[in-house]
Amino acid sequence: MQTKLLVLIISLLLFVIILLTGIYSYFETKQTEQHMGQLALQVATTVSLMPGIKEAFELDNPADVIQPIAEKIRKEVGAEYIVVGNKDSIRYSHPQPWKIGKKMVGGDNDSALIDGESYISKAVGSLGPALRGKAPIFDQEGNIIGIVSVGFMLEDIQAVIFNKLINFSLIALLVLVLGIGGGILLAKNIRKDTLGLEPRQIASLYRERNAILHSIKEGIIAVDDKGIITMMNHTARNMLGISENPINQPIEKVIPNTEMYRVLESGIYESDQEMILRDRVVIVNRTPILEKDKVVGVVASFRDKTEVTEMINTLSEVRKYSEDLRAQTHEYTNKLYAISGLLQLGEYEEAIEFIQAESSFNQIQNRILSEQIQDHKVQAILLGKLGKASEHKITFIIDPNSFLKPLPKHIDISKLITILGNLIDNAFEEVMKSPKKEVTFFATDIGHDIVFEIADTGKGIDFENQPDIFEKGVSKKKGKDRGFGLAIVKQVVAELNGTIELHNQREGGAVFSVFIPKQVKHVS
Repeated sequence: MQTKLLVLIISLLLFVIILLTGIYSYFETKQTEQHMGQLALQVATTVSLMPGIKEAFELDNPADVIQPIAEKIRKEVGAEYIVVGNKDSIRYSHPQPWKIGKKMVGGDNDSALIDGESYISKAVGSLGPALRGKAPIFDQEGNIIGIVSVGFMLEDIQAVIFNKLINFSLIALLVLVLGIGGGILLAKNIRKDTLGLEPRQIASLYRERNAILHSIKEGIIAVDDKGIITMMNHTARNMLGISENPINQPIEKVIPNTEMYRVLESGIYESDQEMILRDRVVIVNRTPILEKDKVVGVVASFRDKTEVTEMINTLSEVRKYSEDLRAQTHEYTNKLYAISGLLQLGEYEEAIEFIQAESSFNQIQNRILSEQIQDHKVQAILLGKLGKASEHKITFIIDPNSFLKPLPKHIDISKLITILGNLIDNAFEEVMKSPKKEVTFFATDIGHDIVFEIADTGKGIDFENQPDIFEKGVSKKKGKDRGFGLAIVKQVVAELNGTIELHNQREGGAVFSVFIPKQVKHVS
């Protein structure tokens, strides 16, 4: 990066210097030639008007008078030569005396001698190429009697221009040196700001950063020292329900209850802080961004505690099903021992009646499970609950009118465990203290919705408590960590775009009805 900056700065400076030098040279050449030409013309005009010069033309030897005057003036003005000639261009003065009396060279006298004009011309004289001022000499009657030619050598004019260009070039060189020095300082300062990383490394880090931010499932928000959002990944936007771009907005505008300002002031790392964001319980970590022991920003990462809770509950339900299946095995083992004992005692009729009663009930339940409940996930859940009900002496009835085809793929086992497991377990727990311990399960997929109903013979839900029964922490049961099951059920049902309803039966007990659409609704 430093090399690129230096090359760019030097190239730019050289381009500007060369361009300005060319422009300066052009205008300086024009200006100098114009100035020298005007000086030559003024001197020539002045000499042509001098009375002594005009009177000398009447003498037998005009050169004796004109030569000293012309040389004196030449030395004063710094001209290369002042030549005075008659109307035939014969010299009466010249810096080289031996050329006096000879004809003037250059062929540019006609405009002065014939037309009486004063002008500036370039011509090659006896001394070489020169810039010359020409002026005619008039007598008292206005007749042209001679010419004055004042010349500055082009070589001398170019030397003057060159000297000026040398001075200009020295200034340009100084500017170039200062530009290079400034470029080096700028490159070092930029390199310091980029922590010594080259542009390609920064670009690579930027691509990797974006890929990482998109891949992680935690929400991440970064703010600067003024609390302005500098970065927010897609997970954070989805969790917070933000559709517009929040970058460069104050954090308190996006998260009113933010505590990132506290970390900005203290500079202390905070981990596993629980808070509520947009009605979702999240676990937040806040890390200060330090530069030279000064807090210049904060990065907060947060994960949805609801998802963690759902996962824990799902694992808990799976463990419960395992325990229910073990309980079912244990219950049937006990029944087998009872049958074995009756047979050993010779109570054959009683053993047969017991076997027939168990067989009749199991046949009905198994027939409903195998023929009418065709979804294997629901079958597995109900089998586990049948075992648990048997262990707790609860009559768990699968409504013979139930009919359920295999469920759509978007209703997975974890969601079913959360919904059916919690509702059936709550029903079991409710009837445990009831004289009539009976829970009924009904399922159907007739129509556009899949319907599950769980009814119990408990006391039911008080009318006053019904609106809040699905809120977190609300429960009519005593003890800690209560009031989460139904809240999670409602959330999972909502994720499936379904609804859950509750009402009490006339004869007592509560009925929970769950309606889940068969088709997934895509929100555009």
